[in-house]
This record gives sequence, C-alpha cells and structure tokens, in this order.
Amino acid sequence: MTVLNGLKPGLDEKLYERALVIELGKRGHRVEQQKAFPVLYEDQHIGTLVPDLIVDELVIVDCKVVTSFVDAHIAQMLGYLNITDLNLAILLNFKSAQLGWKRVVCERRPSAEQSQSIVNS
Repeated sequence: MTVLNGLKPGLDEKLYERALVIELGKRGHRVEQQKAFPVLYEDQHIGTLVPDLIVDELVIVDCKVVTSFVDAHIAQMLGYLNITDLNLAILLNFKSAQLGWKRVVCERRPSAEQSQSIVNS
C-alpha cells in the first residue's frame, strides 16, 4: 500500500516493481529482482524464466497493472513456482486506488521417498 499511495495508480508495472524493491529493502527483506532460472525439457535447456521479484528466497512477487486478474496470470505464477521450486506467489495489481492482490500457492506432494520417511518418523 505504501508504494501505491506514493506513486498513485496506473503507472508502468516496472515502476512499481522498482519501488517495491526499495520499500521491501527498507523493511529488512532480501529482494532479488529479475533473477534468471533455466528452463529444462528432458534435460535440455530450452529457455530462461525471469520472475519480477523473489522476496526472502520464499515468495515470488509479480506486479501488474490490469483491469482484473485472469486465469492466465494464475497459470503463469503456477509455472513460475514449478520452475523455481517455490510454493508461494503474490500477484499485486496497481491499476486502481485500492491495491488488488492474489495469493497463488503451489502445493507439492511429497515424493515416494519423502512419504516413506514421513511414515517411518
């Protein structure tokens, strides 16, 4: 909200992203901006995924300026979570005076080996 109140709604997404880096850093969070992740298919490098922000090595934060979030935004975040091996993404919408947000969670099922160790605990 601090970033939205400071900049006001409707600007370019990258401006909000850069402001969030500053604001989150002031609050003691570690923020990685535009960190590159290799995308592999059958052990072959096919491209690179670059999320907007990763906060505290735990959460992907993606800034949008859109009328509303659509299924494509959620699908994109799920894809990012799968590639980065993270579990939580937050979409932030700076389109209007009220900050819009959407939490996207990728619940991972434990592998058979992890399940076995859980059962044996």
